[in-house]
Amino acid sequence: MAEAYPWQDSLWQQLAGRTQHAHAYLLHGAPGIGKRALAERLRARLLCQQPQGLDACGECKSCHLLAAGTHPDSAVLEPEEFDKPIKVDQVRSLVNFLVQTAQLAGRKVVVVEPAESMNLNAANALLKSLEEPSGDTVILMISHQPSRLLPTVKSRCVQQACPLPSETMSLQWLASALPDSSAEERAELLCLAAGSPLVAVRMQEQGVREQRAQVVDGVKKLLKQQIAVSPLAESWNSVSLQLLFDWFYDWSQLMLRYQLTQDEHGLGQADMRKVVQYMAGKASQAKVIKMQDWILLQRQKVIAKANLNRVLLLEALLVQWASLPGPG
Repeated sequence: MAEAYPWQDSLWQQLAGRTQHAHAYLLHGAPGIGKRALAERLRARLLCQQPQGLDACGECKSCHLLAAGTHPDSAVLEPEEFDKPIKVDQVRSLVNFLVQTAQLAGRKVVVVEPAESMNLNAANALLKSLEEPSGDTVILMISHQPSRLLPTVKSRCVQQACPLPSETMSLQWLASALPDSSAEERAELLCLAAGSPLVAVRMQEQGVREQRAQVVDGVKKLLKQQIAVSPLAESWNSVSLQLLFDWFYDWSQLMLRYQLTQDEHGLGQADMRKVVQYMAGKASQAKVIKMQDWILLQRQKVIAKANLNRVLLLEALLVQWASLPGPG
């Protein structure tokens, strides 16, 4: 059974309590808030032969088949490889599945994640099934970035926003999910995860707090001229490029905010507050904005899996960062 997260209670009652279901739902929201678990829980409820209230019974033939991953009326559409697009041939195979009669004389349910990973041809191939599904079919589409979906896809779905849980609720849940971490560590993880509790758990497993400390220490040494650009760039091999660009972009954004407001409460996390304040006082807004534009461009290349020279890219980033306090 998919996990039931406490921040989804009201949304679950709204979805599972419907007497009639739409043929397609678009569950969208930030990564790491349990949208996949919500979709799988709803799939189990829709396929269950003897539902118990708002949940699947977990005991009927349908529930057992689903738990074993062999349910004949359930399908999952996702990239064949991590971070790769969903291809048109995959969608065509799904369409063939959708036109068949349900084998357990119930409905068919499909989970699609992430929906935005469908390339243009794949998305277009799914349109007819979204508009006129065969039989009693429900398609549960999950999107972390709905703005990347075709308007024609979104218009054929009931769009359901999945909001971030409150900070209090997230920290309460993290206390049980990460019992060996201190309250301060959990709060730091949640901040690094932009409020997404499941992302915070993954970051803990990946050692992101330790990576962040390493990066912050390197940035401070660079500004004090205690380390050169090249060895510092090479020392960050274990840190993902996307994380690095996210952090540097956030720091530049905090600089601009402080330059405009002089609000010392808006300097971000404690580990970089003094650095951000110092840089904001030394760098021109024009140079900070120019660096931001460059970071966003490179970040997009990273997301698109462009063939980049990692060390040269980080050296370029650090050269720009180190030059911010200078004239210009």
